[in-house]
Amino acid sequence: MLKAEVLKQANSACKNTLMETLHIEIVDFGDNFLIAKMPVTPRVHQPDGVLHGGATVALAESVGSFASHIFTDVDKYFVRGIEISANHIKSVKTGNVYAKATFLHKGRTTQLLDIKVTDDDDNLISICKLSTITLPKTS
Repeated sequence: MLKAEVLKQANSACKNTLMETLHIEIVDFGDNFLIAKMPVTPRVHQPDGVLHGGATVALAESVGSFASHIFTDVDKYFVRGIEISANHIKSVKTGNVYAKATFLHKGRTTQLLDIKVTDDDDNLISICKLSTITLPKTS
C-alpha cells in the first residue's frame, strides 16, 4: 500500500476521537517512527495563552500508541498505553507542534517509545517516553 493511502486510512480512523478534537493529524511514518502534527490555537492553550502541557502529552500518547498500533496485527491484538512521562522544555503560543515517536524497544508484548515534540522551527518543546502493551483480543 502506498504511504499516502496508509496516512489517509490512519487519519480516517481518528474520526470522533480525541485526536480529531485536538486536530491531530498523522503526517509521516517509516520503519521505526511515526510523526503527527497538532495546531497550537486557543483550543489547546492554558489560560495564559501558551500550549497546555496536557495537550502536549495527549499528542505524544496519541502518536506513540498509534505507532505501536500500525506495527501490530490488529486482527489478533490491541495496543494500550501503560505509562507516559513528559518533560516540557519550551512554551509555544502559535503555529504547529510535531510529535515524532521512535521505538527504543519493539517487543512482542511491550514497546517503549521516545517522543520528541518540536515546533515549526524545529525547536524542542517536550521530550516524552511512552510504554505500550500489546494484548491478544479475546473472542
